[in-house]
Amino acid sequence: MPSADAGGTELYYERRGSGEPMLLIQGMSATRLAWGEEFRAGLEPSFETIVFDNRGMGRSGRAELPFDVADMAEDATRLLDALEIDRAHVVGISMGGAISQELALAHPERVRTLTLGATFCGGPGASLMAPDDLQMLGAAYASGDPEQVFRAMWEINISPGFRAEDSRFAAFREMGSQLPAPREVVIQQMRACAEHDTSGRLNRLEMPTLVIHGTADRLIGIANGELISRLIPAPIERLEDVGHMFWWEQPQRSAELILEHALAAV
Repeated sequence: MPSADAGGTELYYERRGSGEPMLLIQGMSATRLAWGEEFRAGLEPSFETIVFDNRGMGRSGRAELPFDVADMAEDATRLLDALEIDRAHVVGISMGGAISQELALAHPERVRTLTLGATFCGGPGASLMAPDDLQMLGAAYASGDPEQVFRAMWEINISPGFRAEDSRFAAFREMGSQLPAPREVVIQQMRACAEHDTSGRLNRLEMPTLVIHGTADRLIGIANGELISRLIPAPIERLEDVGHMFWWEQPQRSAELILEHALAAV
């Protein structure tokens, strides 16, 4: 299995496609499988995509606790080092967008273009999950019932229009259940996200940056994407009536937006 030593953390990764390297960084509780095949297939004719499991997740090595978002950003940077990639297009969504912000701020010379999807910057202007949704998700995890967890995640991550076709749930559940997502690691990810704050530093970013956000995002409301767009500043693409996992609901459109943004710099 392909894995790289990211400063003591073994990260499982996959490389596919051709062209300049594009590093994709996933969000909280997710593994590389959450990108979905259709979305990845839309990128790979133009870029060599690198996807990986964050520390402690999927097939990556054990995570030493505690850790924060900056630690995970260093994991991603060291993965690039291990793969001998000097500079990459970086795409981060949700917690992966927070990681990407820290990576781009700490190592701007490593980031050719930056795409921040369905993410947040922390600080006084940030607003995350509604209390009722947080309570529902917390109750699902506390139940220990995987089906209840997947149903809660399905409701919070996916727009009403998309999940109206309940047959789509099976693929979502399969994606989420194939690889390990240890509870203690997910809880630490939640703590790391709660402490994340790049709001006072985003105006330092000078690489071409695109923000993408669904207007029906319940997990990280679109106000967070709009805040990031103002603070950098950077253009924002609003996907009408689309939920948190916009690349899952609209894989072709999402890939097109990222391709257009990245190819403009090639």
